[in-house]
Parts: sequence; C-alpha cells; structure tokens
Amino acid sequence: MNFFKKILRKLNNLRINDRRHLYKYWEHDHLKKVLATYAVDCVFDIGANNGQYASMLRKDVGYRGLIISFEPNPEAAAVARRLAQGDELWLVEEMAVSVADGEQTFHVMADSQFSSLSQPRHDEVDLFKNANQVKSTFKVKTETLTSAYNRLSQIHTFQRPFLKMDTQGYDVDIVKNAGPCLANFIGLQSELAMKKLYEHSVDFREAISVYEQQGFQLSAFIPNNGGNFPWLVEIDCVMLRADMKQ
Repeated sequence: MNFFKKILRKLNNLRINDRRHLYKYWEHDHLKKVLATYAVDCVFDIGANNGQYASMLRKDVGYRGLIISFEPNPEAAAVARRLAQGDELWLVEEMAVSVADGEQTFHVMADSQFSSLSQPRHDEVDLFKNANQVKSTFKVKTETLTSAYNRLSQIHTFQRPFLKMDTQGYDVDIVKNAGPCLANFIGLQSELAMKKLYEHSVDFREAISVYEQQGFQLSAFIPNNGGNFPWLVEIDCVMLRADMKQ
C-alpha cells in the first residue's frame, strides 16, 4: 500500500503530459529494494548508451556503490563520461560485452539508443523502423562477461555484483557465453523481446528459460517504456539467484 501511496503522490506532482512516464517509479522502487536487500556493491551496466541507467541508479534509486558502464559507441561513451565526472565510483569502459574476446562490427542506428552488435529487423513490428536503421558501422573491442569480470574483479573489490543488460538483441548470447562467472552475480536485469527488433533477438519465453537454467528466478517484470498501445513490444525482467542468501 505504501508503494501505491508514493505513486499517487508523485502522480499528483506530474504535469498531465508526463503521466506516461509513471512506469518508471515501479522500476525505481523495485531496484531500490533489490540493491539494498542483497547488499549489491557493483553494477555491471552493459549497453550503457548515454549513461541513462547509471544516472537513474544514482538519482532515483539512491544507489551509491560501484557502477561499471560498458558502451562501445565513442560518442555515447563520451556523454556517459561527462555525466560520471566527479563520481569516482562510476567508471565507463568503451567496449562491448559479447560472445567472444576480440573485435566485432557495431551498428550505430539513427537513434543511438537502438545501436547494437546485431542487425535490425522490421518484419514483426515496424514501429521503430525510422529510428532502428543503420546509420554507420565500425569495429569495436569485445570481451566475454567472464573476461570482463575476471579483469575488473582483480582491480576492484566487489563481492556482490548485479548484472544489467540492454544490448539490443544480445543479452541472451552474453549469458550463454558467460561461463561459471555468472554465478557470482546476485541478479540480473534484461530486456525481453515480445516482438523481435534484431536478428539476434530471442523470444521472451526462451530468454527466461535460459536465465532459469543458469540459476535465476523471476523477481519482477518492469516496463521499459511508456508502452505502445495496444501491443507489448518489449519489457524488462529482474531475476535473482535462487540459491542466494540475503
């Protein structure tokens, strides 16, 4: 009940045109509980774009621990670095987490938020056709989650990391190629595809099954946009390790 009271208070403070953003408060509230309850001391922010997720963690969730943002697009990474100035616990890695160590082609879309290692597709939904089209491509450095984890855990002293992925079609591939290091993450947040926007997109049911096979259980479904009535295109899930202790 307290959660809904907070929602109503915030709703009363919003302009009528901003009520479509109300979904964000459910994400803020749930992440605040997860990160505090399970003493998360590092967030892997994979697919950081302009640093929106990390900024949200700081401003709206109140998380003060280490954030490592991974963003291969130099322009977007530069924006994230500017936001992170003065924040010693927010680091920006200009690279992509992927299925192998090395290099891979990165596709910069007309709207940079849609940029991906994967090619766009529009056969299931053309709602984002103009925004989700390739503007340019270039080679980027890639690491598996295992390589990134091993390298960074030797530098920093985090013990209970949380994995956020927003890689536009590559989340499941990252998890499938993560290896044993995935067991070190207390939970994950991943974008699920009801409609496939990329060549590498995986159906949401298969994605959840893959994450469950890796030892995670559902904690919440979270809208990641204001919705595209009447169809649901994408939604985030938050999952936590089934064998984890608080």
